[in-house]
Amino acid sequence: MSPKRSSRGNIPPFIVMDVMREANRLEANGDAVVHMEVGQPGTGAPAGVTNALHDIMKKDHMGYTDAFGIPALRYRIAQHYFETYGLDVAADNVVVTTGSSGAFVLSFLASFDLGDRVALASPGYPAYRNILIALGINVIDIQTDSSTNFQPTRPVLEQKLADIGGPIQGLIVASPSNPAGTMLTNDELCDLVAFCNRHSIRLISDEIYHGITYGEAAQTALAFGRDVVVINSFSKYFSMTGWRLGWMILPNNLIRSVECLGQNLFISPPTISQHAGMLAFDCKDELEANVARYSVNRELLLRELPRAGFNRLAPADGAFYIYADISELTNDSADFCHRMLAETGVAATPGTDFDLGRGHRFMRFSFSRSEAEIALATQLLINWQR
Repeated sequence: MSPKRSSRGNIPPFIVMDVMREANRLEANGDAVVHMEVGQPGTGAPAGVTNALHDIMKKDHMGYTDAFGIPALRYRIAQHYFETYGLDVAADNVVVTTGSSGAFVLSFLASFDLGDRVALASPGYPAYRNILIALGINVIDIQTDSSTNFQPTRPVLEQKLADIGGPIQGLIVASPSNPAGTMLTNDELCDLVAFCNRHSIRLISDEIYHGITYGEAAQTALAFGRDVVVINSFSKYFSMTGWRLGWMILPNNLIRSVECLGQNLFISPPTISQHAGMLAFDCKDELEANVARYSVNRELLLRELPRAGFNRLAPADGAFYIYADISELTNDSADFCHRMLAETGVAATPGTDFDLGRGHRFMRFSFSRSEAEIALATQLLINWQR
């Protein structure tokens, strides 16, 4: 008899990665593919990062760092909060992590016990749910829609708590969000922070798409309270997905427990990536040029996708996603995306990755590639639907 297999692995796949694998297979066979499935910038790390790393690698043997990261990087991240939001953040509260994924694991473990209940918006980033489930934490879905801009506002949260008839221990918010690219207003975010404080709910604010907005800039939850956990990353705005580098801002009562967890689970974040992260903050011109390109792509899709039959689109206030209600086209988004990739070469992600109950009638387009690629994709889709 074989040894047992843990039930912790009985979680859904990250479907976008399956779509990307199929798109890559088609490309390897010589087919042309436009990648609108995966949520990563179409550009690499800023030139100011890559050009300087060779000299740094000659001076640093790239051994382990402190579990919380290189002190100079922690100070630079703290400085970023003053420069961007006008907030004083102590470097002691900054934790450098192995991507935002490492930050989610550490913050969930430090904040919640087995059987605790944590609420999150649906649709939402699937890894929140799947990590929580693997850790034995109960997920409370808050179904959102266009009436609340796909965000879990305080009235929606209060109604959910009334429905389930009991307390929750945590709430995860993301503004801008994935997959809808929508944002909480400052008043709504302030309201949620205050509500969570009153009810001893740990609020975890995923701010990984900050810097990528198309109107009002995103505000950090730290502006409204210091008991929140803020998570960010170098993957999106800084265009450094494969470097696997993120950070957290922690309240004081979580610092030591997260440090002990980090020492044992990860030892330290990647050293070379931490050096790159320090350099990335000095590449603002190049990074803002990326955002300008996303803005052009966003306008292109909002204008052209209706011509291809995609008429019900979330507004995409930030990030680089368009979330489309395709219920007029199909009741099976997974099959629809599979056929679309096979017949047009345009790869996109079915909504079932983000919403277990209603995702079969939604899909997500990522518009982080070049303007030429996005323009090509729209034309292919228009021709496909004729």
